[in-house]
Amino acid sequence: MNAIKQGGIFLPALLCTLLWGSAFPSVKTGYALFGIGDDAYSKLFFAGWRFMLAGVAVLAVSAVLNKKLIFPKRSLWKGILLLGFVQTTLQYVFFYIGLSHTTGVKGSVITAMSTFLAVGASHFLFPDDRLTTAKTIGCLVGFVGVVMISISSVDALGGGFALTGEGFMLLSTVASGAGAVISKFVAKGESPMMITGWQLFFGGAVLLLAGIFGGGHFTTVTPKAVALLGYLIFLSAAAFSIWTWLLKKYPVGKVTVYNFLVPVFGTLMSGIILHETVFTVRNMLSLVLVCVGIVLVNRTKAEKTA
Repeated sequence: MNAIKQGGIFLPALLCTLLWGSAFPSVKTGYALFGIGDDAYSKLFFAGWRFMLAGVAVLAVSAVLNKKLIFPKRSLWKGILLLGFVQTTLQYVFFYIGLSHTTGVKGSVITAMSTFLAVGASHFLFPDDRLTTAKTIGCLVGFVGVVMISISSVDALGGGFALTGEGFMLLSTVASGAGAVISKFVAKGESPMMITGWQLFFGGAVLLLAGIFGGGHFTTVTPKAVALLGYLIFLSAAAFSIWTWLLKKYPVGKVTVYNFLVPVFGTLMSGIILHETVFTVRNMLSLVLVCVGIVLVNRTKAEKTA
């Protein structure tokens, strides 16, 4: 039964991380196809369309399945709006701006820290999600794997610290970790698709309005660019819906540890799409370490809390 339960986490979480990993090269390709340069507001404009329409897509599918559009109960609106603001608006404002002012290496390593934040917070907030020796070691091993695949030279993490670069990336990880915890509370006893759809819609709408008021726009719009945006909408809708369901059903720590796979898949898939050499000993060892970390965190053997 335990193996079945853990398998219930593994496959959906693997799909989410694969989708999110593919977003890295997809977003960069989208910048080129839509003619988006270094203008931060145009990036928020792009992100806003992506997440708002992803919310619309989730709500549309939910309406078809339930034969009606589901609106949250009055008591849920505050939680959904908070989740949308933290998990979508804040996370991606800091992410899109921060990543443009730092290196991809630093961004990948800092982003992986969201797992530690979510696991640590869950220890104090959820009685069934306490830190254990295996969970602590698993997080550390997974983080080493992320660092290994991200660093290509001894100076990769050099260059100092900038508030709008590394600082914003760190704030993005805080928003991501906080979003996972908030989602656990908001989704309790509710439809994951309903929660996901409305939070993506509102969070994306704020991003879009910020981009519009800042003068953000698409320089070029082609069928290829629209198709790419469609894929980004699909991956956001699918991944966030599945992730919300996982956080509702399983302990936060056992789910969020899979976030370590996002930068790994992002690196591997970016390399494949950009025709770079990715199947190196270092990259494969990194993937093994991340997988070992995930296995340790998801151990079902009873342990004393750390």
